[in-house]
Amino acid sequence: MRKYLFGTGLLSAITGGLTLLRSLRSNDPFTWRQALAWLSWGITLALAVGSVVDTRRAGRGRLVATDSPVSGKEQKLLRERVKR
Repeated sequence: MRKYLFGTGLLSAITGGLTLLRSLRSNDPFTWRQALAWLSWGITLALAVGSVVDTRRAGRGRLVATDSPVSGKEQKLLRERVKR
């Protein structure tokens, strides 16, 4: 489970969210640029979580979508899991 929680995608999404939260503390008004930054952060977080889900599914021998980064590597991930 550690390899999923401490993946670079999730860590970067979390630190990006923390940066956005800090920017809300200032007294500046909410602008369209901040709205786009929040939208971008949401998309980044969704992609990072989706990657973790696909990696976990592939490691358990289940099928993953063909557009997934781990598509085609299912057998390798399954062998690594069985080896452990």
